[in-house]
Amino acid sequence: MSIDMKLEGFSELEEALDQISKAAGKGVLRRALKKAAQPTADLMNSYAPKGPTGNLKGSIVVGSKLSKNQAGVHRKSVRDDRSSVEMFVGADYNLSGRHAHLVEFGTGPRFHKETGRSVGAMPPQPFARPAWDRDQKAMLERLSKELWAEIEKSIARAERKAARIAAKG
Repeated sequence: MSIDMKLEGFSELEEALDQISKAAGKGVLRRALKKAAQPTADLMNSYAPKGPTGNLKGSIVVGSKLSKNQAGVHRKSVRDDRSSVEMFVGADYNLSGRHAHLVEFGTGPRFHKETGRSVGAMPPQPFARPAWDRDQKAMLERLSKELWAEIEKSIARAERKAARIAAKG
């Protein structure tokens, strides 16, 4: 499956980010990503099945942290990229009972360890992918707007700080 997208305005964005410090730039990106991704998380929550425990519905969050296992796998894929800013949208494993992936993708036939009796299979009940498919273009538009708003706020803060320092002289 491939996705074709046309992204415009990155040269202007890069110029604007050059006007602020690296730390402020990371903060801008983090805040913009979190705000832009929250409606996607809300949509995933609305698509998530209630289930017998009800833990999955309401456990979808936007955050920068992964579980220990996820972090290990992820670290291998981005080993050399320490300067990036990332946010993740998905089930918080502590809230969802650590089974969101099984609900999303389903399971094959399972058998009891001791008796060998079948305990059945669980059909997939996708909630994350349909939400992403429905919201990805809107999320990118929100991200663009949020980035510019956060950059403008950060530049204004930097200018106010420089003016205060100059006034103290």
